[in-house]
Amino acid sequence: MSLSWQSAAQSHRGNRRKTNEDSVLCRPEVSLWAVADGMGGHHAGDVASQAITDALGRLRLEGQLSGDVDRVEDALLSVNDELRLHARTQCQGGTVGSTVVTLLTQGEVGVVLWAGDSRLYRLRRGRLEQVTRDHNPVSDLLDSGMVSEAEALAADTNIITRAVGGQASLNLDVAVFDVASGDTLLLCSDGLYREIDEAGLREGLAGEAVEDVANRLLQRALAGVARDNVSLVVARPSEP
Repeated sequence: MSLSWQSAAQSHRGNRRKTNEDSVLCRPEVSLWAVADGMGGHHAGDVASQAITDALGRLRLEGQLSGDVDRVEDALLSVNDELRLHARTQCQGGTVGSTVVTLLTQGEVGVVLWAGDSRLYRLRRGRLEQVTRDHNPVSDLLDSGMVSEAEALAADTNIITRAVGGQASLNLDVAVFDVASGDTLLLCSDGLYREIDEAGLREGLAGEAVEDVANRLLQRALAGVARDNVSLVVARPSEP
């Protein structure tokens, strides 16, 4: 069954940062969305995140999911090489990198590709599920049950083990999941989920219009400390 998509995005520098190193992409006409979070504390994080969304924005997708997933992966691998070269030639060898979470859909199938700690959530019939798994040392402890979600978020998880531009060889994780009419999908940087807990995210995603949902989540994040940049994409499918 084909699905019709509505989506909206928000991105803000937050309350403490001077610049916004995040970048977002919405291409509902080809069922492609992304959030990229430039690596704070490194050189040109905004350049890295923008390079990702620019590359994905230029992609010519053909509507065949397996082939389009390969095209997205190839684009991210190419950006990884470009950022590594940029770091060597323009930044004295410093890291120029960004996390990324990318969503592709076809019919009732969704595919998410990611590196780092930007996340994808799915809200279905009031239940919020985190589809992605963060690439940081604390995630292993969380998966084993040795720490809680609250303890994991309170820990120093600024260290990420994967990022576009972070290593010579980019290793993306890929997950396939089902999509149904009435679902709400949320792609976001850590600046959002560190300000709003899962109960707050679940409540905030329950609105009617995706534009209102995206704006409400951003305002809730900014009402807190909002130490980091805050970026999100809300996408919702319905039967045409």
